[in-house]
Amino acid sequence: MLKVAVKMALLVTLASSCSIEEEMTRISVREAMRSELEAKKEVDVAREEMLEMKKELAWYSLHVAAAAACRGSTASGGTGPWSNSVLAKENTRSCNDQCAATDRPICDAEVSIQGSFGKATSYTETIGRFYNYGCSTPGNMDVRFDEVKAAEDGVLRGLGISYYRFCCCRKP
Repeated sequence: MLKVAVKMALLVTLASSCSIEEEMTRISVREAMRSELEAKKEVDVAREEMLEMKKELAWYSLHVAAAAACRGSTASGGTGPWSNSVLAKENTRSCNDQCAATDRPICDAEVSIQGSFGKATSYTETIGRFYNYGCSTPGNMDVRFDEVKAAEDGVLRGLGISYYRFCCCRKP
């Protein structure tokens, strides 16, 4: 009980030594700091979400480019009553083997593609590169060309990133 009385006496002393305006200012500053910290947390969450969306869009764009490369690499252009498939190329297997393990067992091509960041600024600037290693061999076995084994943000690493490789598969 004595402790409570001492604390109350201290509060009365403090209350008499500062004005209501000063106390309101202190409370306002404390609330502003709390709001600023909450806003910073919200901005950090938004940044993380934007980075995740950027990665997803980059992988999607790469996959669409791979589908287009497969379409252009096949003799028939992908005809038939079934859709054709694009698979991420495993660096140690041939596309013949990979396609054979799916419901689209025929390999038409293996493509290796790389694109540059940003908008093209001239008509002579190289904005992408490609290879076709064929279906029967593993080709270049560099693990950096294997999308499945790549880091989640591997597609965003900038200049000097490796090619990513894909198998172009179809039904018989």
